[in-house]
Formats: sequence, C-alpha cells, structure tokens
Amino acid sequence: MSHSSDTIVAISTPAGVGGVALLRVSGADSLACVLAHLNVDVLLPRHATYCHFETYGSVVDDVVATFFQSPSSYTGEDVVELACHGSVYVQQTLVQTFLNDGLRMAEPGEFTLRAFKNGKMNLSQAESVADVIDATTRSAHELAMSQMRGGYAKRLSELRKQMVDMAALIELELDFSQEDVEFADRGRLQTTLDQLSKEVSHLCNSFQMGNAIKEGVPIVIVGSPNVGKSSLLNALLDEERAIVSDVPGTTRDTVEALLIVDGIKFRIIDTAGIHQTADTVELMGIDRARRAAQQARIVVEVEDVSLGLDYTAHSVHHDDKKHIRVLNKCDLDKSAYKFDGAQIGDTLFICTSATQGMGIEPLKQTIASMVRADVQPYGNVLITNSRHYEALLRVGDALTHVKQGMDDGVPTDLLMVDLRDALYHLGTITGEVTSNEILSSVFSRFCVGK
Repeated sequence: MSHSSDTIVAISTPAGVGGVALLRVSGADSLACVLAHLNVDVLLPRHATYCHFETYGSVVDDVVATFFQSPSSYTGEDVVELACHGSVYVQQTLVQTFLNDGLRMAEPGEFTLRAFKNGKMNLSQAESVADVIDATTRSAHELAMSQMRGGYAKRLSELRKQMVDMAALIELELDFSQEDVEFADRGRLQTTLDQLSKEVSHLCNSFQMGNAIKEGVPIVIVGSPNVGKSSLLNALLDEERAIVSDVPGTTRDTVEALLIVDGIKFRIIDTAGIHQTADTVELMGIDRARRAAQQARIVVEVEDVSLGLDYTAHSVHHDDKKHIRVLNKCDLDKSAYKFDGAQIGDTLFICTSATQGMGIEPLKQTIASMVRADVQPYGNVLITNSRHYEALLRVGDALTHVKQGMDDGVPTDLLMVDLRDALYHLGTITGEVTSNEILSSVFSRFCVGK
C-alpha cells in the first residue's frame, strides 16, 4: 500500500453512466482541496450542501457535498463525499481535477484499510465489508452484516482473552521457576483448554455451511435416465434451462444453475442418468454425477413412480448428506402420495410432477428449511472466509499440542511456545498480528472506491 498520509480520491459508485455518482476524498487535506472548487466557503460536518463544482473558471456540475470530520468518518480521517451526476465525463473531470491538485488515486480497498488502521474496525470486520458489497441474497447479506457489526469479532475477542489469561498464568510460573511455584491450577487449565478447543472446532465446522451460504448451497439431482431430472431442474428454475427428451441419456454432462429460495442461494446441478452402460461418453457423465453427489450438501434422487419401483430402496446414498427422494410423475400413479412427506431413516420423500408443476413449491421450501436447520446451531457466527478458516485450523492444532504437552508433563516454557502460536494465528484474523503481505491479500479484492 502507498503512503497512508496522502490524501486520496476515488469514485465509490460502479463504473459507467448512471443518474448519480459518488466521489470520495479522504485525508488531512480533503476539506481544503474540495472547498477550493466549490462556490461555498464552509462545509459543516454531517450536513449535505448543494453547490457548484468549478474548475478552470467554469462550472462542471451541480453537486451535493457532505463533510465528515475526523474521527467521525468511515476512514477516521477527514472525508468529503461529492454526489454528482453520473456522466462519465463529469466523473473523470472531477477525479482529474483532484489529481492535478496533488491528490492520489486510492488503491483497491484503501478507504477500508485506513478505517482498519485508524481503529474504526478490526481486520475481520474490514473483510466483511467486501462480503456485504458482494452479497447477492438475503442470507448472505445478513451474515455479512452480522460480521461487520462485530458479532464474529466479539466471539474471537473472547477466545483471545481466555488464551491471554492462560498465557499470563503460565508466564508467571516461568518468572518464578527457580522457586518451584505453581500459579495455575492444572485442572482448571485443562478445563479451559477443552473449552477453547471445542469453541475453535465449532467455528471451523461452521465454515462449510458459511461458505455454502456465501457461494451457494450445492444441490445435486441424481437418478436413472428418463426419470425426469432435467424436467425437475426446469420446474425449479421456472425456465427451460436443460434439454428434455424421451431419448435416454440426453444429459451427458452436469448442468448447473442458480436458484434463490427464501433468501438462500442454491447451486442446482443436474447430472447424467446413472445406469449400466458401455458408452464411453455416458460413463464419463455418470462418473461426474457421482463426484457431484459427493461434493453436494443436499442430494435429490429422482424416481419415476410410473415404473412401479420400490420407494424404500436406495440407489444413491451418502451418510454425510441431506437426502431427498423425489417421487416424480406422481400424476401417473396417485398411490405414490402415501409416501409424500414421509421420513424413512434420514431420507425425506416428496411427490412431484415436474411437467405439471406439482410438488415443486414444497420441494423448494424443504431444501430451504434443511439449510436453516443446519445454520441454527451456529447462529449468525459462521466462518465464510477461507483465510480465517485456515488460521483457526492452526489455532486448533496449537491448542491440541498444548493439551498434549500438559498430559505428557512438558516443561512450561515449551507449553508457551504452542500457546503463543495459537495467539499468533488468532491475531492474524482480527488484526492484532498483521503483515504487509496479509493486508495486501485482504484489501486487494476490494473495489477502488471502498
């Protein structure tokens, strides 16, 4: 990142033409630089002022200027925001005017980086800003907002405090090692370690669910050829996304589409029919179907009830997945309805007719409720960031080493090595421990105006 004392400028709204664009200036010289081009002498803090923006003696645009005085601003510095018309020419002219005055173009994420450095938010909160911007569904937005407001950071702060308290007791023993004094009760330390390890493990386990909500919960549709898998995909999407034909083996590759149900994003994957075949291309499609089922969170197995199958039999099953058995073409065999909504083992049965649109809405609500049930144990504290996940795994490993060392009677100074390691990796999430490499990685994915 460039010098943080510079006054920076950037357009904060998306590139292109629009009704309104927002230009943001941050730094010690921001107010003076902006006032030099306005037809007013004063901008009151937190007041929107309608005025003209002038350059080289001519009016460029009518703007609304809002001044946020340090430290009560997004970055913690003096910030001025100019709302102008969304003309590309106007935007470029305003930016170029400030660059000619000696301001610098902001780098990606630099406004949020300054907010972090000025104590307006910790690193995990800063990263969640990008997640709020990128959120495309209600569930992803709610999760990102919870993290940005500090729910996740508070949980990590509590973990860190417990580790620091434990480290302080052990360090105290090191200071009095010659007197052979034991300040920390080993039983209490073991209990605290168990609680810490359990909490870290809980957070790590939430990553799969949190990442799925952020990127889309994967659902795979499997079954034999011609049972209506592609018709079901089309019915769920309410559009002709996949080719439907009476010819077996029409779908030979995976077909993926996005579906949003009750604010939750799903990645629905239609697959090739699973059956015995010598066709090389079909075998490749079947192999992809099986791999997709292994990677999915919910497996939807489709059966053609008009063939009089044994509804309680399983052809595809994964113990670690949610499993729905869709009894399709139930308009051709009404007796299938005796299984509608039944739960046999861990498999839920739902009757549908993809071509008639019957049972589609209950199926949508079922997959949404399954995800909500999976989220419930974690509340709003779910890991969605792979960097955080990797760091927490290392925290967990370090705590395991501390516990093992205590069981084995390892000297106190060696226990501290692993405990410091745990604190280090936890600190890389919240920002107590930072490096230019970490900061560059985090903020490089932000847009320039944020």
